[in-house]
Amino acid sequence: MPSEGIDFVKNDKLLTISELTQVSKILVEQGIDKIRITGGEPFVRKDLMVLLRELSKMKGLEDISVTTNATLIGPHIDELKRLGIKNINVSLDSINRKTFEKITRRKQFDTVHNNLIKLITEGFNVRINFIVLDGQNEQDILPILDVMKHHNVSVRFLEEMPFNGGSKNFSMIKWNYRAILEHIAKQYPKYKKLESPETSTSINYKITGHVGTFGIIPSFSRTFCGSCNRLRVTATGDVVTCLYGKPKTNLRNIIREADSSENIKKAILQAVGSRAKTGFDAQNEHAATVFDSSMTSIGG
Repeated sequence: MPSEGIDFVKNDKLLTISELTQVSKILVEQGIDKIRITGGEPFVRKDLMVLLRELSKMKGLEDISVTTNATLIGPHIDELKRLGIKNINVSLDSINRKTFEKITRRKQFDTVHNNLIKLITEGFNVRINFIVLDGQNEQDILPILDVMKHHNVSVRFLEEMPFNGGSKNFSMIKWNYRAILEHIAKQYPKYKKLESPETSTSINYKITGHVGTFGIIPSFSRTFCGSCNRLRVTATGDVVTCLYGKPKTNLRNIIREADSSENIKKAILQAVGSRAKTGFDAQNEHAATVFDSSMTSIGG
């Protein structure tokens, strides 16, 4: 979250759990077979488990995933396991307490660490998302790999995206995906590239002797745009086809109309049909306002 904070949305502007369930059902009927609940921190919604219970019953939905900062997930781990929701991404930009507290501006290192360990020991498919922030946490790239080498975990390093809280500069980035890999290769020269799904945003690798893997996500370089098949619906109903682009439509008012299902479907299909070809094209569509949205709001 940006240091200056964000303007929180009033509750009546947020999609309710039943509205999110309705949208999810329509998406699944249209062929979506994977839904990820992300944030911000999704467990800030105290009724989030109601949505996850509904998703777990949807036929055709093969994969339900959650991205979390692991501060609030603890009380829900057992039920997530019972529901079969096993794919959890944990946002963790440092394994050093001091650096963690400086980046997150909260003293919850122990909570996050304990919940991470519980997720690992309970057999969840855990991926750690580590955004490489120049001058803040690059010294933790190698230590986090060393700490996690005994666990079946994927540590994924993300290029910094220049939105609120970051550099706000599109001209260059020091820690691009090549620089991250070169840095890792100096310490761990024995690694191999793994085959990844065609629509994967990460380039994945395996270090000899490590139980888990690591990946690099070129979120600034945007090398994966040609195969990206992601669609994002925000908490306020915006439909976003690219993080660098502006919303293509908003579903909130449509949902709140009578007999809205067909209109929701049409709006989503129109949004998909008008998506930019690449993240660079999406950025150019609203170059003057590209920094107006926070990743905390549109979903990391």
